[in-house]
Amino acid sequence: MKIMTKYLTRNNKNNNNDSVDKVGKVDSFSNATSQSTLRPNRFIGFFASLKGELSAIIVVATAIAFVMAWFLLKVGLSGWIAMPITLAVALGITYAFSRGLTAPLRQMRDASEAMADGDYSVRVQIENRKDEVGKLTLAFNEMAEELEHADNMRRDLIANVSHELRTPVSALQAMVENLADGVVEPTPSNMEAILNQIHKLADLITFLLDLSRVEAGAESLVITEFDFKDFLNSIVEPIEIADAGHNHHISLNVENDITLVGDKNRLSQLFTNVVSNSIKHSADNTKILITAKSNHEKNTLVCNVINFGNQIPKEDRADIFRKFVKGSQGIGTESGGTGLGLSIARWAAQLHNGTVKVVDDKRGANFEITLPLTYNV
Repeated sequence: MKIMTKYLTRNNKNNNNDSVDKVGKVDSFSNATSQSTLRPNRFIGFFASLKGELSAIIVVATAIAFVMAWFLLKVGLSGWIAMPITLAVALGITYAFSRGLTAPLRQMRDASEAMADGDYSVRVQIENRKDEVGKLTLAFNEMAEELEHADNMRRDLIANVSHELRTPVSALQAMVENLADGVVEPTPSNMEAILNQIHKLADLITFLLDLSRVEAGAESLVITEFDFKDFLNSIVEPIEIADAGHNHHISLNVENDITLVGDKNRLSQLFTNVVSNSIKHSADNTKILITAKSNHEKNTLVCNVINFGNQIPKEDRADIFRKFVKGSQGIGTESGGTGLGLSIARWAAQLHNGTVKVVDDKRGANFEITLPLTYNV
């Protein structure tokens, strides 16, 4: 799983309570949490590298040892007595500073143990550090943030899929039992109702297969050459049929004679999910605009899917492509969903060395899909 480089700071919720896991057990991270609130030693984190910090520790310890040795000899102590005292003080100073230097590493060790036990809420809390350890701490917290998000969303997914599976299975069971008991006749309408429930199960199975492909991160592609405008029409038509009653109008403004080389099944997932998402989050009786143009100099196709509704805030644009993320407000968020549609779309685009992203547009939410005209392995 690719770790996002954006770090979402959540220090307000990651206080000392993070030392208690979700079942109320106090783990070894409690010590790390309490240590992380202490102010670091004077030189720790001041320099931009560990080399500078180690050099500062050595210089300070040496200077103090030299001054102490001079003072002890000055007051008349024997060298045999002054030398051990000086060495002990120098070692003590070095040890004190070195503990501050490695404190984040111990915290990360304890946090890793807590995460291995299933508690992904732990974070390494530390004051500003400019050195390599500080950068490592930020990277660790980014990883923990992503793992916590994935774990929470996976739990929600399991609950949603379990509910979605239970409904058609229960309906099928009741229908078949009624047929077996002779309560109802096997009329065409009854058989059609059973078939509809089977289709729902098939859709759920397809979804789970897509999820497994995304988790695997790779997929073998069947590369063919096809006309993009005809391909896009074949995508839009069934979406419009399924949208009957909401009166969305999909308008196409696509160049003629654009030939695309790629896997039609994966690209179908890409465009179907993006267009369906735009319709889902648009008010009834509104328009969806799809434009496409080619750039043969750059060997690229740029397709924009625009709904004339609310814009997506810039701070949310990266998150909507993460797995299991669902909209929390606005049109279409009340209908639930798995939160995988746009993640699968991005995955399909990346398989073709392309991108899908949200770009600025005063008219509404604008999803820009960029693909190479010719797929290169």
